[in-house]
Amino acid sequence: MPALADDSWRRLALGLTLLALILAALPQVARASDTPFVETGDAQDAFYCEERRLGYWFYCNKPQPRDDDKQQAETPAPSAVEQLDAVTAELRELKARAIIDPTPSNVTAYIRFQRRQLDQAALFSDVWQRAIWQDPELDYTLQRPVSSLGKRQWQDNRKAEREAVMRALSQRYGLFYFFAQSCAACEVMSPIVRSVTTTWGITVRAISTDGGPSRHFPNYTVETNQRSRMGLEPKVTPAVVLWDAAKGQAIPIGYGVMSADELQDRIYLLTTKEAGHDY
Repeated sequence: MPALADDSWRRLALGLTLLALILAALPQVARASDTPFVETGDAQDAFYCEERRLGYWFYCNKPQPRDDDKQQAETPAPSAVEQLDAVTAELRELKARAIIDPTPSNVTAYIRFQRRQLDQAALFSDVWQRAIWQDPELDYTLQRPVSSLGKRQWQDNRKAEREAVMRALSQRYGLFYFFAQSCAACEVMSPIVRSVTTTWGITVRAISTDGGPSRHFPNYTVETNQRSRMGLEPKVTPAVVLWDAAKGQAIPIGYGVMSADELQDRIYLLTTKEAGHDY
């Protein structure tokens, strides 16, 4: 009997101890209720929290995120432009630091960072080239080849097209050539104009701006304000102007000395190609 009584007392003492621990924890639970909570919308939470009303023991209410958590979640990731600007800024800072204070560690840090950026640039260049190879719309060399073989073929096709245009030019266009007897550049340009117009049968009207003759154009006329009426620069000679008889419009070809090939190329471009359609 005494042993049994002692065992009962021990059980009673243990029960009182557990009760004291539970009562001590209650204020902490009460204080936790001061924290704002948000209701969950889960069906299982509704069963335990609304129908059974089991309260905090089943996590019916969850604490709201703190302000710093919200701010961290709302901070957007830096854009690609911002990342590139940061790389540039860091590269400049490392370079300046290496120059101002050229210690081995500073110089090494700059070289290592620069090397990483060079590797990134090399990767970009490689992907760029591969993209061009695989998409003909991006390949500019298809319009203006850079290889020796491709360039030769392009020039041959261009020359054939230009000659076709020049052969039909006289049906619609004539040419005004303004020169001066006292102009040294005109002595160089006059035989070139004569050669091109004779080759393609283009009618040329030579106009002397100072009244002096030209041995290449004996049937010249003296200017009577033609350049001003065409909207040309009146003081520059020699000047070559194409006249469009269909539109009654003057097309300035150029001023000064030009080679025969350049003169023909300008006439070809200005009569057949719109701006931006030839590169």
